[in-house]
Amino acid sequence: MYRFLLTPRWWGINLFVVLAIPFCVFMGTWQLGRFEDRVQSHEQAEKAPDPSTRAAKPLDALLPVDKVTSGRPATATGTYADQFLVPGRKLEDREGFYVLNMLRTDSGKALPVVRGWLPGSATDARVPAAPKGEVTVTGDLQASENTHSDGVNVRGGLPSGQVGMISAATLVNLVPYDVYDAWVTLPEAEAGGTGGAMKPVPAAAPEGSGLDLKAFQNLGYTGEWFVFAAFVLFMWFRLVRREAEAERDIALGLVPEEAAAEAADPAAETPDAAEGAPKDAPEDPSSPDYDVASTPVR
Repeated sequence: MYRFLLTPRWWGINLFVVLAIPFCVFMGTWQLGRFEDRVQSHEQAEKAPDPSTRAAKPLDALLPVDKVTSGRPATATGTYADQFLVPGRKLEDREGFYVLNMLRTDSGKALPVVRGWLPGSATDARVPAAPKGEVTVTGDLQASENTHSDGVNVRGGLPSGQVGMISAATLVNLVPYDVYDAWVTLPEAEAGGTGGAMKPVPAAAPEGSGLDLKAFQNLGYTGEWFVFAAFVLFMWFRLVRREAEAERDIALGLVPEEAAAEAADPAAETPDAAEGAPKDAPEDPSSPDYDVASTPVR
């Protein structure tokens, strides 16, 4: 009854099923592994001490920024240079902007320093002046932002003196010197009261260390891949059962073989359909060869 499984058509179906099910299972397992990795990273981040409570280290000793060094206090010495405003940043559910200054270090590179946050619009805003002369700053280290970071403005078209993303790739096009691929945020108002009106910007958790939306997306993709595998197996079983029932009906004489073949290939035309109407079909009475009494004219 199941000899049809060895036909060329079924060889193709069976090969597809054999390849599709392991692929779906593999992809589902991989997505599940990604979710478990994010859960593990989140648990480790909760158990680890607050990075900001650790001893401050020189900036170069903490680079490049990763999940371990993100949030660690970093120290750098230099003089403040260019200043930029970063609009569209929220703090305590209030709209405002960051005040960002470039700290020129002895190495020649500049470190972006977020001196604080101010409420309102960045356009025509009055910002406290940065300290003059050589200063040593200690701030929480952060990785350069990207297009997926919160608050980033990727639309462009900002006025002069404003920037939508705190990133070395963006800032290096606005200043005539090299920029560190990192930035720091000051945990306290600047000494001397020049930044007293600004609020400190808390350091953000490193990407991939929490149970964010991406983690639950991985869990959702896991379920989808396993559902796909089950669907492929269900459809194969259904097709096999339908074909076996047709073979059984033919063997019992319940369905003629021609009817079964026509049901299997509904696109096939019967000889009469291909040649037109039957030859013995009556002629149209409205034909000119008929008289009024519908009698053939000889």
